[in-house]
Amino acid sequence: MIEEISIRDLGVIERATLPLGPGFTALTGETGAGKTMVVTALGLLLGQRADSAVVRAGSPQLWVEGRWRVPAGGDVAERVRDAGGDLDDVGDASAGELVLSRSVAAEGRSRAIVGGRGAPVSVLTELAEQLVVVHGQSDQIRLKSASAQRDALDRFAGQRLSEALDAYRAAYRRWNANREELAELVDERDRRAREADDLRAALSEIEAIAPEPGEDETLGEQAERLTNLESLRLGASAARESLSAEDSEGPDVRGLLETARRELERAGAHDSALQELADSLSELGFQVDDAAAQLSTYLAALDSDGAHDLEVIQERRAELSGLVRKYGPTLDEVIERAATGGERLAELEGDEERIEQLTTLVEDDAREVERLAASVSALRKAAADVLATEVTEELAALAMADAAVVVDVQQRDDYSLSGRDAVSILLRPHGGADPRPLGKGASGGELSRVMLAIEVVLAGSDPVPTFVFDEIDAGVGGASAIEIGRRLARLAESAQVIVVTHLAQVAAFATNHLTVVKAGDGSVTASSVQKLDGDDRVSEMARLLSGLPDSESGLAHARELIEVARERAEASAPQR
Repeated sequence: MIEEISIRDLGVIERATLPLGPGFTALTGETGAGKTMVVTALGLLLGQRADSAVVRAGSPQLWVEGRWRVPAGGDVAERVRDAGGDLDDVGDASAGELVLSRSVAAEGRSRAIVGGRGAPVSVLTELAEQLVVVHGQSDQIRLKSASAQRDALDRFAGQRLSEALDAYRAAYRRWNANREELAELVDERDRRAREADDLRAALSEIEAIAPEPGEDETLGEQAERLTNLESLRLGASAARESLSAEDSEGPDVRGLLETARRELERAGAHDSALQELADSLSELGFQVDDAAAQLSTYLAALDSDGAHDLEVIQERRAELSGLVRKYGPTLDEVIERAATGGERLAELEGDEERIEQLTTLVEDDAREVERLAASVSALRKAAADVLATEVTEELAALAMADAAVVVDVQQRDDYSLSGRDAVSILLRPHGGADPRPLGKGASGGELSRVMLAIEVVLAGSDPVPTFVFDEIDAGVGGASAIEIGRRLARLAESAQVIVVTHLAQVAAFATNHLTVVKAGDGSVTASSVQKLDGDDRVSEMARLLSGLPDSESGLAHARELIEVARERAEASAPQR
């Protein structure tokens, strides 16, 4: 619901604030005072194209701001937060205040602010679909597309159609998913067969060689050792001889240590410190003996047939390298491919069986989709007849007694997520005419009345927070204008309704009456929009009726009209 709109330097309006709120707001004023600029301001807040021509002459830019009260956890609040903005706190955990603003510079630049943060104008357009429905003389925004007309019919049809449509959509999604999988399997059958052959050959080769994790690194170390076998033997032998010369007469580490120990022991009799050093040399001797023994064991382990072992190892390494080149780039990945390849091969080898299974499923699903689509179509056609009848009855009371609305439901050749129906809301302007799409068979004022009739009928099943009608009463007067006012009041029982009007018969039904006041020099002052109550409202109604705000007969007629409107609104309330 719109709580307030502020305008600055838009067209003839220099500065104005419109207090709106719930119920039925009528906006009146003299011709040229700027009533339709209010609709223009709202359009800018809802993302419509900005035209610098509407910037007030002499001003650098226009600025409009709207304040909406919206549910704190609804789709609107979520989209605002996605755009970086937020709702203002109003002391109610279930609701918040959304502030939208738009500026347009005289040179054409436009800027939008959503919930306190700058945002693309497209965000305003997205929010507009959930905030306001505008019916103007030249542009009926609501129900302008075939999908919007179908959705409106579906909501009017109620719970039975909703449940039937849910069942259809579940079947359609399943059918579509199975069709896509079947088409992919059939289209890629040859490619998948080649993949299966390649995978089968790869698994056979890998399994024949049977690589082990880390085997290539282990074999590399062994090959390095065997390649340098003689060098290893010579080095280890020389080291052992240096430590303990068992096969030669030359000095070795063990002998030198033993000689040094004995010398220190002889001298240690005169100094205990030397005895401690002698004990250390004795310990070193034990360590040298251990090292020499380990070298002997190492030399014994060097196989004299190492050349043969090296040949076997090199052959194994060549086999592993071949696997890595084909299926690598590492041996671990080759082993992983062998581990997972079986599942993939089973999947590929099961294609024919899966194709047969899917073919059966698709055929079964197609029959189910056809059956459920027919059920949806039947419910839509029944609801279409009721909707058309109710809207046509509304038109009769809106000075369009010869007009009729036709809700046409035709079956398409193809299916979609919404069924196979093409829904069109058509207008037959008089008995001898053919039904034509909305907007092509009526004038702007007539089209506004058609949309009002549709909105009144849809209000119970397709609620919208705010409706705006711009001169819906064009070309209407007398009793028909009163009926328009009564239906607007009826619509305002379930939604906020804002109407730009020049008829007292319509304004009389308003619960909030605003007027745009034009200054004597033709411009609009800072106090251009006034809220009318009591005698001020009666005077404005008299002006609308006779052009004379102070005429006694006009004032009396205005009071009578306000009372008639009140009585008719009260009388229609129990019939909802």
